[in-house]
Amino acid sequence: MDVAGALNNDPIGVTLVIPIIGAIMTSPVATTLKIAADLKRRVVAAAKAADKSPHAFMLEAIEYQTRLDEQRRAFVADAVAARSEALTSGEGYASADVHRYLAARVRGDRAKRPKVRTWRK
Repeated sequence: MDVAGALNNDPIGVTLVIPIIGAIMTSPVATTLKIAADLKRRVVAAAKAADKSPHAFMLEAIEYQTRLDEQRRAFVADAVAARSEALTSGEGYASADVHRYLAARVRGDRAKRPKVRTWRK
């Protein structure tokens, strides 16, 4: 890295070794990331505060964000499937019944589950 590049916040190369998610841990695959000098300093400081190497810190961050994305995609897929099922069946729950049920459960009260209703004839 040259000093001029660091002062201008030009990206700095960082090599990460990232295992392929979902695969049996065999040999890691090297990946290079170009990050701005300011972000590099922040990563180094955060890693030091967490008593980790910058490499381990970045690897954890990538794993965490990847997991969040996978969960978000699964959530959306479940919602799309539920909507499709509701449109096909014409059945669902009255929102007031669901809200009442959830409020009781949150308070720790026993509550009777809402009944399925046909909303389309």
